Order: sequence, then structure tokens, then C-alpha cells
Amino acid sequence: MAVTDEAILKIKDMILRGELAPGDRLPPEKELSERLGLSRSSMREAVKALEVIRVLDVRRGDGTYVTSLEPRLLLEAMSFVVDLHDDDSILDLFAVRRILEPAAASLAAGRMDGERIELLRRQIAGIDGSDSVEDLVAHDLEFHAAIVDAAGNSYLSTLIESLSGHTIRARVWRGLTQDNAVARTLSEHAAIVDALEIGDAKLAEALMIAHISGVERWLRQWSVRVPADD
Repeated sequence: MAVTDEAILKIKDMILRGELAPGDRLPPEKELSERLGLSRSSMREAVKALEVIRVLDVRRGDGTYVTSLEPRLLLEAMSFVVDLHDDDSILDLFAVRRILEPAAASLAAGRMDGERIELLRRQIAGIDGSDSVEDLVAHDLEFHAAIVDAAGNSYLSTLIESLSGHTIRARVWRGLTQDNAVARTLSEHAAIVDALEIGDAKLAEALMIAHISGVERWLRQWSVRVPADD
């Protein structure tokens, strides 16, 4: 298990044991990391992840608090992490995306016009390193949907849209735990647009395969990856 995930589960245990109740303020970062036997960098990543899934509320200049959720809702939010760890079907979904979306990119290359290319480039330009993980995932969904729409096959579009909706959790988690996820995603998206703009169907297909395969590879490695501590 990755160190960040271990930190998340230890904070979860503190909540379940009643050491932290809804509305309580977390101990200072240094104290909490020493108490749990984890590095401060791991604690920061864990807090950031728990803020995204609404378990913790980070109030700038005040501290970090457990959200005032009822126990049932709190446990439901924590299932975000557990489900992603235990559900191997997510890999199957990405494997199917790896088959269908490159085909869509290949079809789209022959149908692209200046307006569609400009839309894709505006989507990329609208994201930078200061945006939240949710903003990056929203961009990713819109970007891929625009390419699939350009392919002009409604059945293919429906299939991919259904698959994509089931991979949002994995995309959020990748954005939280993978180094340079924003820069990597935007760079790969830009390369795909370049291929679409010149109408190179084979290149667009190959770049889309590499793009989706990167996320799939990260998923396979995630459960055994242990990031460096400070």
C-alpha cells in the first residue's frame, strides 16, 4: 500500500474510534505525523485527498477540521479509497477505453475542422498548475468527449461516455497521487490535438493509446508504489 493511502486509512481509523469527531480540529501537522509514524509529506497528501472527498475541511489560516457529516455519510465518503483499491473492474474499463478511444481519435482525424481544433486548444489553455484536481478531471472529460463527438458515430459516443463516467474516481485519485499529473496530461492532450490538426489518423490513434495506457499502467502500479519520504 502506498504511504499516502496508509495515512488516509490511519486518519479514518481515528475518526471511527472516536478520537476525532465531526467538527473536530486535527492536531498540527507535525504532531499528527509523529503520532501516526508517517512523514509530513505523506500527511499533507493524505489531508489534500481527504479534502477532495469532503471528509476534511481545510480552512486557510485556521486549521483542518473533520467535516460535520453524519457517520453513515462519512463512511460512504471513505469508501472512495477502499472501492478503488479493491475493485479490479476499473482496470477492465480502462482496457476497453484503450480499444475504443484510439479508434474514435482515428475517425475524428478525418473530420476535424478549424473550429473543433480551436475548441480543443482552448480547453487545454484553460487549465494550469494552479487549478484543482476536480478542474483537471473536468477538462479531461470534456477533452475526450469533444474528440469522440468529432468522430461522428453516436453508438461509439454512447459507449465511451458510459465507460468514462465510471473512471472519474480513478482520474481524481491519479491527479492527487501522481507527480506532475497536470503537466503530463496537458502535454499528451496537446500532442493529440497536433495530430488531429494535420489529419494524421494513425498518429492520433497511437498517441491516444499511449495516453490511456499511461493511466492504466499507473493504476496497476499504484497499490504497490511507495513514494519517497522526507
